[in-house]
Amino acid sequence: MNRSVCVFFFVFAFFIISSCGVSRRAELRSRAYKIEGFAQGTSYQITYYAESAIISSRSISQLFSELDSSLSIYKPYSLINQFNNSANGLIMDDHLFKVVQRSMKIWKESEGVFDISILPIVEAWGFGANKHSIEPSNSEIASALSCSGSDKLRIEGKRLIKTMPCLKIDVNGIAQGYSVDVIAKHLESKGIQNYLIEIGGEIRVKGRKQPGNQLMRIGIEQPAEKGNDEPIIQKVIELHGGAITTSGNYRKFIENGSKKLSHLINPKTGRPIENKMISVTVKTRDAMSADGYDNVLIGLGIEKSFDFLKKHKGLEAYFIYRDDHDVVRDTASAGFFK
Repeated sequence: MNRSVCVFFFVFAFFIISSCGVSRRAELRSRAYKIEGFAQGTSYQITYYAESAIISSRSISQLFSELDSSLSIYKPYSLINQFNNSANGLIMDDHLFKVVQRSMKIWKESEGVFDISILPIVEAWGFGANKHSIEPSNSEIASALSCSGSDKLRIEGKRLIKTMPCLKIDVNGIAQGYSVDVIAKHLESKGIQNYLIEIGGEIRVKGRKQPGNQLMRIGIEQPAEKGNDEPIIQKVIELHGGAITTSGNYRKFIENGSKKLSHLINPKTGRPIENKMISVTVKTRDAMSADGYDNVLIGLGIEKSFDFLKKHKGLEAYFIYRDDHDVVRDTASAGFFK
């Protein structure tokens, strides 16, 4: 090695060591800042670590307002409602485009288990913006099914086209995860590298707690036992980064006599999902993917879910279910707790 190379190596190594030292000193000066509130029909909490409060609650509220104006079926003026009320479609903004594009991908991969064109069926069961507890008739379900199906949707550039005027979409099964990712991008654009974002139980993590440098810890609920409203923490995991979301059929339902009907609908039958699954928690790189795939897995059931996971590297899941004797059990894919 000649002298000029040695000098370069020394300067390069000194730069790395110095940079690490500066970074570590910044981490030692970091503290936790929290922003909490209510949006998208649920609570949210953002915890980030920085030397000063560089994210305002106002900027977060503006993001939620922007997201709702695009994706919320509960806002009459939203872009998604404009699409639903249109005869054949419209030009999407970036939010709707990204969510619909990913939804169509998951629809194809799941062979229709996840389907955003389910809104006519959701409304028939009273889970839409206009809630009710009257079970639809067979003919009402058949009518709703005839107006659904993502095969009746087409994306051309930024235009979303529907082939039937009665077709309507609902992205609630994936939009909250997408919202988490949007806020994560906002934090990272401000140079924040350590954070935890949670919206209605949908979580994304990067980095570690500061200044102690501990990993972020996440609790996974088990449904409360009968007669007890308090949920039980079934497992606690440490996240090195990425997203974790949960889909369950024990929190939202309608009561019809002695029956509790899940809000999770099978797009193929037009009826609530009936299987042994209680909840599915998915861990993967981004929250939008986790949010979409947790719906797929709860619809597939235990056996088919493991087959699905084998085909999707980077996707891990934890399941809570009832066995044939109605006993609550749990199981997970090999990489979930790693």
